Amino acid sequence: MNKAEILAHLPYSKPFLFVDELEEIDENGAKGSYTFDAGLDFYKGHFKDNPVTPGVILTETMAQIGLVCLGIYLSGSAEGGMPGHVMLTSTAIDFMKPVFPGEKVTVTAQKVYFRFKKLNCTVQMTNAAGEVVCKGTIAGMVTNKMNG
Repeated sequence: MNKAEILAHLPYSKPFLFVDELEEIDENGAKGSYTFDAGLDFYKGHFKDNPVTPGVILTETMAQIGLVCLGIYLSGSAEGGMPGHVMLTSTAIDFMKPVFPGEKVTVTAQKVYFRFKKLNCTVQMTNAAGEVVCKGTIAGMVTNKMNG
């Protein structure tokens, strides 16, 4: 699968799509970027008068780029495989720096393992200055159906 096909298979749309570009992808990992639009609704209340991107949104961004894109690639590249859906099962993320409205982040993921339909990756998010914003591990199950 190529990058455009992977992006077309993502099961998200705005305002919950956190992938602008998929820069690299192969059987070992993925790299992509997203810019947080200052008009995103969650900035109105997180935090009042001092908007910061919520950690759960940073985690979702890493999951969409580093787990879902890679899972679609791996399942679609399997012999005779159709791209599957990736359901998040676990995360362990450490947060080092805030991400403010308008910031561009880059996510890099490395596959730890993909077996028995479970994908486990190490992920790291950096800001435009190359500083690590957050990092950790993230895992999910690849399935053929969205509801089961």
